[in-house]
Order: sequence, then C-alpha cells, then structure tokens
Amino acid sequence: MAMKKGLGKGLDALLGDYAEAPQEGVRELDVYSIDTNAGQPRKEFDEDKLKELSGSISQHGMVQPILVRQKGERYVIVAGERRFRAARMAGLSTVPAIVKELDEAQVMEVALIENLQREDLNPIEEAAAIRFLMQQHDLTQEEVSKRLSKSRPAIANSLRLLTLPEEVQEQLRKGRLQAGHARALAGLQDAKAQKELAERIAGEGLSVRTAEALAREQSERPARKDKQAKPEKKDAALLRDSDLAAAEASLRERLGTKVSIQGTGARGRIVIEYFNAGDLQAIYEALLSAGKEG
Repeated sequence: MAMKKGLGKGLDALLGDYAEAPQEGVRELDVYSIDTNAGQPRKEFDEDKLKELSGSISQHGMVQPILVRQKGERYVIVAGERRFRAARMAGLSTVPAIVKELDEAQVMEVALIENLQREDLNPIEEAAAIRFLMQQHDLTQEEVSKRLSKSRPAIANSLRLLTLPEEVQEQLRKGRLQAGHARALAGLQDAKAQKELAERIAGEGLSVRTAEALAREQSERPARKDKQAKPEKKDAALLRDSDLAAAEASLRERLGTKVSIQGTGARGRIVIEYFNAGDLQAIYEALLSAGKEG
C-alpha cells in the first residue's frame, strides 16, 4: 500500500471502518498472544478511566474489536490499546480482534490517526508523533497537515512545542499546562524565562490569554531598555494593548509562527520569525494564499 496517498480523511481512508467490520471478519485472540505497540504515540493511560472501562467490559463485554497485525506467531496492537488493557484488567482471556496486513510505518500512522480522532494524546505526544511521521515519510508540514486533516499552522504550532525545555514539556504531559500556554512560551527566546513563566502559569492557574500577554511583555522588554520611548499621541496609544494584541494572536494562528507587531495603531512594523527553510516556505505559501483569498 502506498503511504503517500489517501490518509487525509483519517482512519477510514486507510483501513475502511474497521469498527463496522462484519462479524465473520472478527477473530477471538488469546490476550497472551498479543503485544502492545512500542511505537504507540500515546504513552500515558489514565488509571481511573481504565478501571471505569474495565468495569463496563466486565458487565457488557467488549463491543468493539481491537485492530492488530500479525508478526510471526504473535500479534501487535495497531488500534485499541486502551480497550485491550481494560479487557486484561477485567480478566478476559480472549479479545475480539481484526487482523490487518500493515508495515511498521503504517502501524504508526494508523495509531496516530486513531488517537488524534479520539483526542487521546497530550500535546507533547501528538507533536512527537507528527514529527515521527514527517521523518519516516519525508513529509513537509503542508503534506502532513493534509494527511491528518489539520491546518498547516496547527501542525507548525504543535511541532514548536518540542523546542521547549524538557521541564516545560513534562508539565504539558501532566496536564498542568495547556497547548495554548505552551505556544505562548515558545515565543520566548530564553529557556530560563520559559521555565519561570511556565511555573507561574501552572502555580497561579493563569489563563492562556494572560500567559500570552505576559510572554509578549517579556519578549518586548529588551527593546524597551535600549531606547527611550517617545511620547505617543493619545489616539495611537489607545489602540495598543487590546487591538494589536488581538492582531498578533490572529497572525500567529494563521502563520503558525511567532509574530510581533511593534509600534502603535498609527505606524510601526510587523516581524515574522522563521526557524528553518521549511518554516519560511510555509509562511510564504500562507501569505500568498491569504492574498488570493482577499
């Protein structure tokens, strides 16, 4: 199967709707013949939710089969690891499964798409899985966005999270920070500043909007030290905080990178940052696309 085609519509485009597979296509497999997927994008499973699902399986059985591929005399889970874990917890000796012929790269792709569709991944797991897909198949951000049915800026914003210090990434994994917080932190150039602001956000329970404002204030601080700010006209100053901050946020979302508006509502400049040739190409395409839409 060619991996470059047909994944833009998600899991069904690659496998068909395996959840609706006819009963004759489902096999009962011994749980001890099934291995979990070491490359599974999802690394953490909520123990309480597993127990809830296990209780449901104990009462009603396992309604939806898992998806596996055969590897020698054993089977490796492609999709449905959470159900499999819950079934073992419930004491089942066999589980319903559908066996598909897939290679290693396809297994990773299906696992990622399934988790994205169910919103099961934390932001760092999602970013790492997207990076893996791009590296495995030599994909651009634009290509992977089509395969995962996500916008290119969303892909760019996700990948930027992997540039954050490990301590900040760990707070994302644990749910102490949201992806929006992390995108604001990624706009800061200094790792120490990123870690300090992350601790403040988590400790004080700050909103994403507040985090963005604090990050913007810190990034502008050096420029303010270097020059004496000239008195601004009142009519221009009125536009600064709310309108320009909203414009910055909109541009960041559209272009998927750090954007800063320097100046006032009357005059100034827009700075768009890029970190590699791929980023530059993606920004160029996004700007051209915006021009055509206008």
